[in-house]
Amino acid sequence: MQLSGSELSSQQEYLKLKARYEALQRSQRNLMGEDLGPLSSKELESLERQLDSSLKQIRSTRTQFMLDQLSDLQRKEHLLSEANRSLRQRQLEGYQINPLQLNPGVEDMGYGRHPGQAQGDALFQPLECEPTLQIGYQPDPVSVVTAGPSMSNYMAGWLP
Repeated sequence: MQLSGSELSSQQEYLKLKARYEALQRSQRNLMGEDLGPLSSKELESLERQLDSSLKQIRSTRTQFMLDQLSDLQRKEHLLSEANRSLRQRQLEGYQINPLQLNPGVEDMGYGRHPGQAQGDALFQPLECEPTLQIGYQPDPVSVVTAGPSMSNYMAGWLP
């Protein structure tokens, strides 16, 4: 049986590809550190140079990746720092309001002073109000003026 020209070239192509495949498998095993016994000294040196070159490329890629990550983290740190600075500034600007408006004291509310009383840092000051227990209650000013204190405003048990 004789092969035609195209069949012969296909057969030769197949044999070349098969040999190439086997060489690549052998090379892969060698790179993995397997089947090194049949290699000559020059082949081992070539394999070592190839591994060194690959290792340098891997380290370079890893270093570049780490530098890129570091750059991204520094950029994020800068953005967060700017946001923090902006929030602090907004917080400080919020407290630029008169502190007495935020937390009015007894003196600012008009409580605790008699018309002739000297202003001082007295710990206790008498209140000018009806002694009732109506916290948050705003009485009608007309009825308070006209009615005056009454016995119904006092809590039971507070009077003898």
